[in-house]
Amino acid sequence: MRSITSQYLARYRRLTGDRSDSVLPVTGAQRRFLLVRSLDPSGRPDVVPMFFAFPHGTIDPERLRAAASRLAARHTALRSRPAVVRGTPVLCVADPDVGVTRPALVPGESPADALGRALESWDAQGPPLRLFLVRDEEREEEILAVALDHAVCDGRSLARIVDELGAAYSEEATDSHAAPGGTEGELAVYRDAVLRQLAAEERAETTEAAAYWADRLRTLHAHAPAPSPARVPEGTRPSGAAQARMPAYDGGVSFPGLLDACRSATRELYGPGLTVPLGYPWGGRPPGAEPVVGCFLNTLVFPADTGYGTGNEPATGPGSEATADAWWDDLDRADVPFDAVVTAARAAGSGWTGGLDGLLTVDDDSRRPPLVLAGVEGREVHVDGRPVRGPFAVSITQGAEIHLRMVWDRAVLDDETAQRAFDALTHALRPSEPTVQ
Repeated sequence: MRSITSQYLARYRRLTGDRSDSVLPVTGAQRRFLLVRSLDPSGRPDVVPMFFAFPHGTIDPERLRAAASRLAARHTALRSRPAVVRGTPVLCVADPDVGVTRPALVPGESPADALGRALESWDAQGPPLRLFLVRDEEREEEILAVALDHAVCDGRSLARIVDELGAAYSEEATDSHAAPGGTEGELAVYRDAVLRQLAAEERAETTEAAAYWADRLRTLHAHAPAPSPARVPEGTRPSGAAQARMPAYDGGVSFPGLLDACRSATRELYGPGLTVPLGYPWGGRPPGAEPVVGCFLNTLVFPADTGYGTGNEPATGPGSEATADAWWDDLDRADVPFDAVVTAARAAGSGWTGGLDGLLTVDDDSRRPPLVLAGVEGREVHVDGRPVRGPFAVSITQGAEIHLRMVWDRAVLDDETAQRAFDALTHALRPSEPTVQ
């Protein structure tokens, strides 16, 4: 039987022929986002926003719009609309169309609430890159949201987008479009990168890899309760959030250590004795491909064994060494696309349908450049309370210290339980004090 990637490429070629400059194929990661969107009753896409606060009067909205349009013109992914054409997920290339929306605050509404409302009303048919600007009178600042459809970019693209948006803002050019030759050249480079990625995924979908993931995820089940609006306390935002900062010794926490910490949180949320699906992005641009902006990071699945405990004793899991060994084995099959992994698990009798009970993203603070507009550095801020896709999500930024954030869907998890999970997470990550010699 042909692999899922092979079947997808065959459908795409029947749709477009040998070559198309207006309809491009998508990576396995993009297929996942389009599938999740199709299963959402509202059709809401995953949106990745970044928020920056600038002093009043710093930002010229028209200059910002022109800069963002030039940026979108230079990157195929930022001017293409994710779509499903005759059952085939694709990117439809379009002209750059980036506006600066200024949501008006309703009486009693905070700037953060106004931005959250604007993002929640995201029209899936519109451009993938959008800008929102809200004035914060109390702080004498303006908060800029740079928001992207997750189907056109992954986390590794964000730093480049921020850097190039600032550079484009500093340009004197008033034309919002890149030179036609440069645009066509980038489109060819982008298409080549996607085809190389799909070729890597096609090679990875072996019988042996399918058997590995089937065995690895055989006992997997989703355990989060079904969302219920009745669980959201009246007058509160749809999601809760908690954050902490802690010192990082010895270069930070290893990735398997982060997975173990998430296991501790998962145990508080769902109980001991379970195998819970947690997702995390992993990968990179395919060998030989140019480092184009786009969505190339696959979502890997970590089967979080929440361990067993008796009475008041803490539950015990498989241990950090076992986690690390299994994780390294997972990375050997990291190119197998998410939908193929789900298919393999289900074929082996798992009751898992592909939903994730938690998400983990990890960043390096040295890769998070500030947004600089006309020499003024924006202060990155967080806007809490926005809807979240999964039951809970953890983001960890490592550097001189560890910055830990957790958000949760209040329609799925209550605040008290989520706070216990966050406390367990921070406890698991808090380093021991270094010994003084």
